[in-house]
Amino acid sequence: MKASRIILPGVCASILLLSACFQGEQSSIEIDPPNNAEAVNDTTGNETEEVKAEEEGSEADVLETTARQLYLIDANGMVASQILELPLLESREVATQVLEYLVVDGPVTEVLPNGFRAVLPAGTEVLGVNLLEDGTMIVDLSEEFKEYAAEDEVKILESITHTLTQFENVDRVQLWVNGHPLDEMPVNGTPIGKGYSKANGINVVHTDTIDFINSEAITMYYPVSYQENQYYIPVTQYVEAGDEEKYESIVTSLLDGPGFLTNVLHVFNDETMLVDEPTIADGVLELTFNEAILEDSEQSIIADEVIETLVRTLTAQDGVDAVDIKVEDREQVNNENGEAYTEPVTADSFLPSDKL
Repeated sequence: MKASRIILPGVCASILLLSACFQGEQSSIEIDPPNNAEAVNDTTGNETEEVKAEEEGSEADVLETTARQLYLIDANGMVASQILELPLLESREVATQVLEYLVVDGPVTEVLPNGFRAVLPAGTEVLGVNLLEDGTMIVDLSEEFKEYAAEDEVKILESITHTLTQFENVDRVQLWVNGHPLDEMPVNGTPIGKGYSKANGINVVHTDTIDFINSEAITMYYPVSYQENQYYIPVTQYVEAGDEEKYESIVTSLLDGPGFLTNVLHVFNDETMLVDEPTIADGVLELTFNEAILEDSEQSIIADEVIETLVRTLTAQDGVDAVDIKVEDREQVNNENGEAYTEPVTADSFLPSDKL
């Protein structure tokens, strides 16, 4: 095993009216915690917990918190999600809250995981957020937003987009500055048009050999270890787009790994390969590998990171709810604790029991 391991009370009649009624408005959509965020190893607490602080002998005040997903920049300059405990607010205020927690020197400072940094320039204020009927969330930011480094431009777009599209009904993000919509980003000119969505990818791998006509952008997940914090990096790569071959192409790409990302852990043994074509029924994708996928052949153990890498990536595909991983000539396979995989594995399996 390699160890390199939110509507307006009504839609405004025009852009000018939207601008006039936009300032300070908050979405009224119901926003729930995400189901597939990346947990921070050293952050503890329940989804809703009581934090008591005694003040001058009076009864303790109660502050409720809840787990929220933020996309931050890690020590290697990659955008990745982390789950942090934030003060529990009413639903209509949540979109503004998570954005404020993306600001450098903002409230996120005290809870930043080791190796991570916020993405929006210090002093940036959220002037308003509104969700339109077509799923576009307009985010109006103050002039300080323009004061970022050019190399962070796409990362900022990815961070804002993925942080907000985790919420129901939010499909894309359109950025405004001080009441004026942006057609492109202010520093390096990245076009954003009518909105930026998850379809634009995250940590996109670009190569000179991509066949865009016959390829599809797929976001894959690779484990990264930084000090005591282990998390997964989402990386958008291009694979062959044929429906029948897509799952096999995704698995093959995972086995090969993103060669340029030396900081991620390559968790598959060199000889690992699929021995049968992937099949899918009722949302369950079945994969059968050769014995090389095993970490311990005698005990039929597959490394937990191998399972998680496969499941996180494949369940991100439409129609895939769980993955059933089999090994040829083995009646069952086990996790690193020796427990048998008796049911297909879902992405929820990797959320800590005290999260979400």
